[in-house]
Amino acid sequence: MKLLLIFGFVAVALAELTHFEGEKVLRLKPTLDEHVTLIKDLAQSIEVDFWSPESAELVTIDIDVDIRVSAVYLDMVSTMLQQSEMEHLVLIEDVQAAVENQADNGPSPRTHSYTKYNNMDKVQAWIASISASNPNLISKQVIGNTYEGRPMNLLKLGKKSTRTKPSIFMDCGIHAREWISPAFCQWFVKEALTTYGSDAQMTSLLDQMDVYVLPVFNIDGYDYTHKNNRMWRKTRSRKSGSSCIGADPNRNWNAGWCTMGASSSPCSDTFCGYSPESEIEVRNVADFIRRNKSNIKAYLTIHSYSQLLLFPYSYTYKLAATHSELLKVAEGASAALRSLYGTRYTSGPGATTIYPAAGGSDDWAYDLGIKYSYTFELRDTGRYGFLLPESQIEPTCKETMLAVKYIAAYVQKNLY
Repeated sequence: MKLLLIFGFVAVALAELTHFEGEKVLRLKPTLDEHVTLIKDLAQSIEVDFWSPESAELVTIDIDVDIRVSAVYLDMVSTMLQQSEMEHLVLIEDVQAAVENQADNGPSPRTHSYTKYNNMDKVQAWIASISASNPNLISKQVIGNTYEGRPMNLLKLGKKSTRTKPSIFMDCGIHAREWISPAFCQWFVKEALTTYGSDAQMTSLLDQMDVYVLPVFNIDGYDYTHKNNRMWRKTRSRKSGSSCIGADPNRNWNAGWCTMGASSSPCSDTFCGYSPESEIEVRNVADFIRRNKSNIKAYLTIHSYSQLLLFPYSYTYKLAATHSELLKVAEGASAALRSLYGTRYTSGPGATTIYPAAGGSDDWAYDLGIKYSYTFELRDTGRYGFLLPESQIEPTCKETMLAVKYIAAYVQKNLY
């Protein structure tokens, strides 16, 4: 996150800081207007990284607020919380330790692993390898390059056909620090290829439909979280005249752009960009979906954390025209997910289920005419937040597969 500096210091890019010694993640529980004001004032006066909700502007009464606080400010924040009598607790006692413990003990494998958080170099090598593994079921195409010039490889899963098949589009890693998201897209591809022919549902899906998978949306940001700042969220674009880097790629879509729940400040973590689709990554994906919108029947975007299955709208409190059906499918998918380990998800429209957020990809896809448009917020509910340990990759992916397959089966049954 591009953090705020105070007390007259010149703003500098804190993204170069790679260590988080002495930092904590706190959960605040505002129950009074005074508590909300305190949190917003706090964000204006010291360095605060909002984990949930995603910015101070979204803080309201009776919604838990998870923030990462630098060591230098902890005593001051603790004093303010005690004076305000706001209920709070420590979610992560030592952020640096949590960053280091996210990886399982033992040497990191040199090659790609489905139960590890792979860096971008490993993901790109995996894309090249997996796309060549079974030409009858998988292919890849480059839909454009990122701001820093990296190719955006889109995988197409489905039995080869002479006709244009209906399809599902799924992307992962739109926010750089949500590592469990790209891990799921990689898992999905593996499962689709290895269970085709033995799993009746997956076989039917890939026979009748294509599934487009963008393994990492925000490639530049994801690479930066591995090499520089684990907590980076945005893209890595630059604009002359501004020292602030990047925009929030999930506030940059032309869906109620930059109204509710988005910031027009370039330094904000929820900066909406300088115009809709100002981020090249967003434009590349939007252009592909527009070109293929007559065939794309569902749009799934994978995020973390909170254990939610959301659908339009987030940029308005108005219910979607197909709200009842979207809710029915979401609740069915959540029940399928829960059947494996008992993990509970909450379903509903984004604006009313969590908070308003304009410029999101699911709202944009829905307004484009893609009826089955969903946002997953994967594990957990805050114990680890963005630092979900590698030991949870496999169970998270296994249960999420059940929900995705539920949605896919429903879409497949309702194609015509």
